Amino acid sequence: MSMKTVVIKYNAGNVRSVQFALERLGVEPLLTDDPVEILSADRIIFPGVGEASSAMAYLKQRGLDKTILEAKQPFLGICLGMQLMCAHSEENDTSCLGVFQEKVKRFVADGSVQKIPQIGWNTIHGLKSNLFKDVPENSHCYFVHSYCAQLGQHTIATADYCGLFSAALQTKNYYGVQFHPEKSARLGATIIENFLNIV
Repeated sequence: MSMKTVVIKYNAGNVRSVQFALERLGVEPLLTDDPVEILSADRIIFPGVGEASSAMAYLKQRGLDKTILEAKQPFLGICLGMQLMCAHSEENDTSCLGVFQEKVKRFVADGSVQKIPQIGWNTIHGLKSNLFKDVPENSHCYFVHSYCAQLGQHTIATADYCGLFSAALQTKNYYGVQFHPEKSARLGATIIENFLNIV
């Protein structure tokens, strides 16, 4: 029996690159916003690029906020997807899904040359969790974001840009990564594969 992997379709899902990354691993994902399809999947991926408040409004309008909170299977939020899984985002003062207790704040430039948004490769460290099996400390991942989740009890990887922030979060069956594994070359493929293999 092959595994059913669903990518949640909503107005902030940058899904093409995620679909291609899965296809390269031999997985044909189902792109859907149907709660029944989502909850019957073996794996759920929740991508996202865009702005928090309009994305949350759309999820609520479609009832997808409740669907996400009902998931019992391994669930992976990517970039804005992970931020929406946090408690609150400073982006337009948005109450989010609250899967993770961490809050999302805007980067504050700290006087060095750092530009906001962070765009490009950065290293991740303090790796915990089976999501990072065979991923070495200080591996390079690809980031694009102006907001970041703070450090907290659910942090399973950190990165440093205008200070330390959560590069990845986990609680129970829910995982989130701030970087784009689908754009992080071979290493990103390893992380996606690890997610697909989580028992």
